[in-house]
Order: sequence, then C-alpha cells, then structure tokens
Amino acid sequence: MKTAEDLRDKVQAELEWEPSLDAAQIGVAVNEEAVTLTGHVKSYLQKLAAEKAAKRVHGIVAVANDLLVRPAGSALRDDTDIAEEVADVLTWHVSVPETVKAVVKEGWITLSGEVHWEYQKRAAANAIRGLRGVRGIGNEIVLRPRATATDVKRKIEDAFKRSAQIDADHVHVSVRDGRATLTGTVRSWSERKEAEYAAWAAPGVTSVNDQLKVSALAYATA
Repeated sequence: MKTAEDLRDKVQAELEWEPSLDAAQIGVAVNEEAVTLTGHVKSYLQKLAAEKAAKRVHGIVAVANDLLVRPAGSALRDDTDIAEEVADVLTWHVSVPETVKAVVKEGWITLSGEVHWEYQKRAAANAIRGLRGVRGIGNEIVLRPRATATDVKRKIEDAFKRSAQIDADHVHVSVRDGRATLTGTVRSWSERKEAEYAAWAAPGVTSVNDQLKVSALAYATA
C-alpha cells in the first residue's frame, strides 16, 4: 500500500515532468488518497494542467486545486479588454449558442444562460480558458433539454458497452428526473471520467452524480 509520502513524491515528479509547469512554484500535500495543490501559476491553463498531472498519478482519487493564477507581463489585462475578447470568442464559436452570457470581474469569468446540451456548456468554457489574463472560470450555464428521453438509462448503458475504455459490468446507472447517478468501481481516473462523459452525452440528462470509486485492487481480487 502506498503511503502519503509515496503519493506526494509521485505527484511532484509528475508535475516536474509536465513541460508547461514550473513545479517549484507548486506545493503538494497528500492526505490518504487525496492531494491538495497550492502555490501559484501564470495562467488558468497551467492551473488545469497541474490538476490533470496530479490525476494521472496512480492511487490519487481526489484533487483539491487551490493554485492561484498570477498573470505576469503581457498577460496582465484589465476586465474590459478580457470581456471584449470573450464576447468575440463566444459569438463566433459554432458550438456556443447566443443564450450564453459572460461577466468578467478581476480576471474571473462567470458564464450564465441556458443551453440544450452538455457539450455546449463545455464548449463555452473550453473556448475561453486559454485567453490571456483569465484567472478562473465559473460555469453557471443551466441545461434545459428540449425533451426528456424515457430510455435515458438504456442509452447510457449502451454507450458504456460501446466504449473500449469502460468495463460496463462494473459500472451501474440509475436515472430520475434527468439526473443520472453512476455507481460501482472503475480501474482508473480516466475510466471514471469516460463514464461520466458518456452519461452526459445522453439526451435528456441534466446532471450527473458520479459516485464511481477508483479501485484497481477490486479488479485484482475479483
């Protein structure tokens, strides 16, 4: 069994391996299988990269990303400048409907409005996260499906079976009022996220409650 010190060392090594990061500016603390990242980075993309790096470490099941974004030099911009670019990007993005709005305050962008699909909500955030000067994104966009499918559960289960990354026998789904709940075990963090994405893609799903547990040991002893 890996100790907290072992996991901390592995997370630090993975952060140092990530070329987009200055690992010396990032603190790592591990409590059981949860890691907390502290310190600062120069961009919101680097903050996300650090989180992804930590999630790649085998044995880590939760990440608290407390990194602060501190833009420097040419990356420093006022809110008006950022807001104008955000408006342009959202207007021209083919996957973002005109119902999506954005407010910028001290470099933090809050998205609001209504969309019909989860991919539209994700697209809005993904389109702006790499803009210079962005310190963070709050995605408050609400999902309003055009119709609630009566066979949402079956569609999600079929998606699990089609996926090469998901062991459908160990992942279970229940659906109520558009809310999909996932339970069971998966072998890795990436398999857990793949199952979550598959559930979100089903027509009629308004939220996903991911209760999947990452446990390679459960497979080894099954």
